[in-house]
Amino acid sequence: MSKEILNLEPKAIWKHFYSLTQIPRPSKHEDEIQEFIVNFGNSLGLETIKDEVGNVIIRKPATSGMEDRKGVVLQGHLDMVPQKNSDKDHNWNTDSIDAIIDGDWVTADGTTLGADNGMGVAAAMAVLESTTMVHGPVEALLTSDEETGMTGAFGLKAGVMKGDILINMDSEDEGELYIGCAGGTNANAEFTYTPEPVPAGMKAYKLALTGLKGGHSGVDVPLQRGNSNKLLNRFLRSSASKFGLRLASIDGGSLRNAIPRESFATVVVPNDKSAEFEAAVPKCLEVFNAELEKTEPFMTFDVETTDIPENLIDLATQTALFNAIYACPNGVMRMSDSMEGLVETSNNVAIVKSKDGKISVLTLIRSSVDSAKTDLENMIESVFQMAGAKFWLDGQYPGWKPNVDSPILKAMSDIYNNKYGVIPKVTAIHAGLECGLFGGVYPNWDMISFGPTIRFPHSPDEKVDIASVQKFWDFTVEILKNIPKK
Repeated sequence: MSKEILNLEPKAIWKHFYSLTQIPRPSKHEDEIQEFIVNFGNSLGLETIKDEVGNVIIRKPATSGMEDRKGVVLQGHLDMVPQKNSDKDHNWNTDSIDAIIDGDWVTADGTTLGADNGMGVAAAMAVLESTTMVHGPVEALLTSDEETGMTGAFGLKAGVMKGDILINMDSEDEGELYIGCAGGTNANAEFTYTPEPVPAGMKAYKLALTGLKGGHSGVDVPLQRGNSNKLLNRFLRSSASKFGLRLASIDGGSLRNAIPRESFATVVVPNDKSAEFEAAVPKCLEVFNAELEKTEPFMTFDVETTDIPENLIDLATQTALFNAIYACPNGVMRMSDSMEGLVETSNNVAIVKSKDGKISVLTLIRSSVDSAKTDLENMIESVFQMAGAKFWLDGQYPGWKPNVDSPILKAMSDIYNNKYGVIPKVTAIHAGLECGLFGGVYPNWDMISFGPTIRFPHSPDEKVDIASVQKFWDFTVEILKNIPKK
């Protein structure tokens, strides 16, 4: 099925995107894609560098007569978010992505598509390969591990890049130009529990809350989708007081930057409460469906009996865990005062997992206002400190402060208006783009971000609008043809 996309226009992009779908490239497992890109650059006879953190840099000289133009850095990231539906058999370290055409969109069969940021990488490859485009000096900066740590952006050294203008191709709305993004922080809580034997007279169950849409924890957070960790915890906390539920294990969410779609728990309840407990699960689903009928129409909540577990999480830790997750802020905290419709501050309760005597709760805080981000960090810290958990912050990355007087913004706005008769929307994004980190190392860079229309990144519903890819490519060609002189 994947090869169908090779017939789409512009073929210059789709052929490279197809190649990317055939190479496993989840974050932290990028050796194969990095080698592929290095070989690609070398095959074109272009200067190609792989740095110590896995960034691949490829330089292409200006075409004849364009040597006096400012240098452009075309930037994207090589990794992708590995998400799949629970019924999909897919090994992210070995299997290719099955991209399919669905009407006006390209999507994947039960997995993330990798259009984030495969489209940007494919466009950079098309520019590097072209023998007909007109452009000044071009560098492709294809970074590593953007999705889980921004490792490539953090590790980019000063003095390596030669360009004056950075064009990030990791945005997801054609016709919009992004000039700012949110900063982020990883918040981490860890409970240590004492294993306890299972009391006599208990019945064991597996709970599975699945079928939620999930999505990008920044871009999709204003859609008010359900968070499987918060919803399952709501039921567990209530059932602990109503039915004497005890928790043996919990496993919810898989990636910090994805809204959790599935959460699971193994629990026990007293035999004399089992029938009432079993009946409570479908009743709870009815409540959740009534609350989220528009945003989560496919949610399921299943209960099935299982073998008695070896041990339980001690009651004091269970109570502290349930209370802390219940109290932890999740979703949109505040909308922006400066840009209509833009989320300013949010949190994603992304992962709740018990293993080897520990329970980890991992969240991702985003904000375009540093003081608001700090306030939310402190708020979440206070919740988990009161619950007796170990708490720490890491992975902090800065936001990208908008520059409305950017020369490349004016140039690209004019080019788009002249080409399409519409002034593009200028905005910022509630997600982490690498531009904030680049600006600290290359303060001279004039930066902007754009891309084709992608919906529901970081989820198996991810899709890219076919028509927007053509406009994205045509716009890229015009931009490079009209880059200002030095």
